[in-house]
Amino acid sequence: MVINWNQTGGSEARHARSRIRAAQYVRMSTEHQKYSTDNQASVIQRYAEERGFEIVRTYADEGKSGLRLVGRDALQALLDDTESGRSDYAAILVYDVSRWGRFQDPDEAAAIELRCKHAGIRVHYCAEQFENDGSIGSSIVKTVKRAMAGEYSRELSVKVFAGQAHLIRLGFRQGGAAGYGLRRVLVDQNQNPKAELERGEQKSIATDRVILVPGPKHEVDTVREVYRKFITENRTEREIAEILNARGILSDLERPWTRGTVHQLLINEKYIGNNVWARTSFKLKQSHVRNPEDAWVRADEVFDAIVDKNSFIRAQAIIGARSDRLSDESMLNLLGAILAKNGHLSGIIIDEAEDCPSSSSYTSRFGSLLRAYALVGFVPDHDYRYLEINRALRRMHPHVMAEVMERIRAAGGTIEQDLSTDMLTVNHEFTACIVIVRCFHTGAGLLRWKLRLDTELNPDLTIAIRMDSKNAEPRDYYLLPRLDMHTAVLRLCEHNGLSLDAYRFETLNTFYEMSARTLIEEAA
Repeated sequence: MVINWNQTGGSEARHARSRIRAAQYVRMSTEHQKYSTDNQASVIQRYAEERGFEIVRTYADEGKSGLRLVGRDALQALLDDTESGRSDYAAILVYDVSRWGRFQDPDEAAAIELRCKHAGIRVHYCAEQFENDGSIGSSIVKTVKRAMAGEYSRELSVKVFAGQAHLIRLGFRQGGAAGYGLRRVLVDQNQNPKAELERGEQKSIATDRVILVPGPKHEVDTVREVYRKFITENRTEREIAEILNARGILSDLERPWTRGTVHQLLINEKYIGNNVWARTSFKLKQSHVRNPEDAWVRADEVFDAIVDKNSFIRAQAIIGARSDRLSDESMLNLLGAILAKNGHLSGIIIDEAEDCPSSSSYTSRFGSLLRAYALVGFVPDHDYRYLEINRALRRMHPHVMAEVMERIRAAGGTIEQDLSTDMLTVNHEFTACIVIVRCFHTGAGLLRWKLRLDTELNPDLTIAIRMDSKNAEPRDYYLLPRLDMHTAVLRLCEHNGLSLDAYRFETLNTFYEMSARTLIEEAA
């Protein structure tokens, strides 16, 4: 096509051709509406129009904390695109310096900009009063602003903690499930009850508060029975769990009882009406730490107790006596045996172990669980068990491929395998990849799977095999059509809307008799 620049509209065409392609990154903060992604985008758009940029791509992290890079998928996608050479723009437009993050280490924010710069892409801060031109002045201002952003988060954290601690002392619940035998009730600013909150529900009005109240009578009776069997009948937590499970009684999480869940019921002060908070801390999203008992925030007898105080004290005495008669060396030997058996340690694992002091006993004896861990040679921050699991899954992959190919051929289909990539071509119609997805456990004991789609091969269909909780056998299968995604990572929970639970390879025979179009539509 030939453009005549003397015709009407030629100046606009020249202007459009001269504009610089740019991407914008926006992150929504919760501290003030002025930092909403829409308002950021408006400021960036005005800056682009004034400076001759054309915004061709948007990366948006909405409702994401700026304290860490973890969990900010859009920012990670931006960095991946720029460093891999997939970016089709020459500049990145950001609202201000703090949008990269309010990191406690200002060098983290500087490193993000540096990674873009090394990829040949310049960063522009659209709402700042300085030009990001690499001059000494701009470098000094950026450093100061990054430090100020981190300090703002630190000061806000202190204020929020103080406010939450004050509410705890007033007798209000701050987060967390109620627990078996208890319920959360919403009250207004005058402490008039409004409604009972279901699991997962949160208050929506800032002046409302949450308190704990006794739950259904049968649950309250069960809690009291647990204490009675433990104190007067000398039953162990394991025996009590077996009794409850034999009756078909489930825990508050709708799961069978275990030694650990019974133990937690016996040691939690909320059952005698005490409000205890800040046993652990995750301030500024840096690291989880167990706080010493004198740092806990508490208010005694602020809820209606469902267990009398004397019973609770007797239960603690029985639990404490288990470790009182043991020397430090004996306790560590028991802990070492648990480590050898499980390969790692946690409070729940210790509480689940038979004939062993509780995790709270180790905390009391050695000052903290981490110190007890260190004394038996366990460092929880460096858990390399997943490496061996990955090796086992890689050894499994060729056998899975061979079984799939055999069954497709048995069903009358044709299949070809690219030995360099393991890409499968079925019936000369569509391509497929098989991915085995490792299961991992969260700190709360939930199961999660992280599925990475192959964006380079970009198959028509991905067959994802989710492993069970022990990574020993397939749990279920997912059929995923080609997806247009900014990130190639899917994070799966135990139950997902697109789940094909209990799907087995036997049913692949009928699926592969379909056309490629029908198969993809069925999977979607």
